[in-house]
Parts: sequence; structure tokens; C-alpha cells
Amino acid sequence: MTKLRKRDSCRQLFKRLEILPSKSQYILSTLLLVVKNNDLFTTNQEIHKINTRCNANLHPPTSNLAIFQKGVYCSGIKLYNHLPPNITSLAKDIKLFKPALKRFLCSHSFYSVDKYFAYRHN
Repeated sequence: MTKLRKRDSCRQLFKRLEILPSKSQYILSTLLLVVKNNDLFTTNQEIHKINTRCNANLHPPTSNLAIFQKGVYCSGIKLYNHLPPNITSLAKDIKLFKPALKRFLCSHSFYSVDKYFAYRHN
């Protein structure tokens, strides 16, 4: 269909066809869950009144349980806090947030969550 050979990388093909790899789809789904349920999360600004550059980030809960830290609640907070500011600014309106997030994920085509966290935005 796309005339790729067996050993060719699909990364550029995913970008061209605007298809998300499975890990990018996981990131999209988790972040949509966070934004749709924003009343379950606390921002750093609500915890302390000091004006810092991270005061709009979600506040990570403290827990010693590894299963909780690896769960969707904590993972969602980490993923959200790593988003570029131009996307987090749209989080109040899901109709603007979802297409912006999908464009971002399609343009970078992350094959792993570690690659997502390794990405540095300016």
C-alpha cells in the first residue's frame, strides 16, 4: 500500500498519514483523561501561594507505593506537566486541547514514553 520495504522505518509514514504509534496513543488517552477530569487534580498554585514558573503544573501526590506511582493518576500528572506551555494553556477547552495535542504527538511520533520525556520544548 505504501511501498515500504520490510526494514524501512515507519516514523515518517506515521507522520505523513497522521497516525499515532501505540505509545503516542497512550499519551493522548492519558492526557485527555487528565483534562476531562481536571477537578480530581490539584495545581501547585493551590498548594502554595508562591509565584513560581511551575505554579500552573499539576501537583504530584506523595506516596511510597510503587503501584500508585506507576498508575494512571501519577502518570497523567507527569505527562501533563511535561507538555509544552502552548498546549497546556488550551487545557480549559477540550475542543481546542485535543486537536493541538494530537498535532503535537503526530508531528513527533513518539515510540516510547521515555522519548516523550526526553523531548525538550523551548
